[in-house]
Amino acid sequence: MFYFGTLAIIGLSSPDNFYSSFVAAYMNFIAPLRFSLLRGAGMLLSAFGYPSSLKDDYTILLNSGEGVRMVYSCIGYGVMSFWTAFVFANRGGWKKKAVWVLSGLFALWIINVWRIALLLMGMKKHWTIPLGWDHHTWFNIAAYLLIFAMIYFYDRSFGKSDETLINTNANQNTEALQ
Repeated sequence: MFYFGTLAIIGLSSPDNFYSSFVAAYMNFIAPLRFSLLRGAGMLLSAFGYPSSLKDDYTILLNSGEGVRMVYSCIGYGVMSFWTAFVFANRGGWKKKAVWVLSGLFALWIINVWRIALLLMGMKKHWTIPLGWDHHTWFNIAAYLLIFAMIYFYDRSFGKSDETLINTNANQNTEALQ
């Protein structure tokens, strides 16, 4: 739902597709997400002494000329959708789920900002990407490692008493069926 919903919003808010001015004006969360990623990367780059600017809604440039164009596949909506779906599909109250979803989305946003900044710094310093893999692959590895860690801590956040209660109920149901 989250992943394909995002694709639908992208399609309906892009003038090249089945354009909807309503969706473009009121539901297009991708444009502000992209802006925040590019702006966040720019702030991080500035903190490390690499001044940058936004050329347009899609591109961040170092003042020395290197740049990154952030297309839809770079935004990270796939891993964000996965994380959100995981939390919603699991146990817990809506307040706890909201905290975990927002915290996880922020953590994924942070590593994406770092990816953009490191990519630009690497371009400036002529770094090679380890193992010859592209930055998308490295981002996906980092994002899913982060998600697996968050899943571990999400499950642990329920504590032993919840596991005992679940196991007790499962055993009682099994005994009742026999």
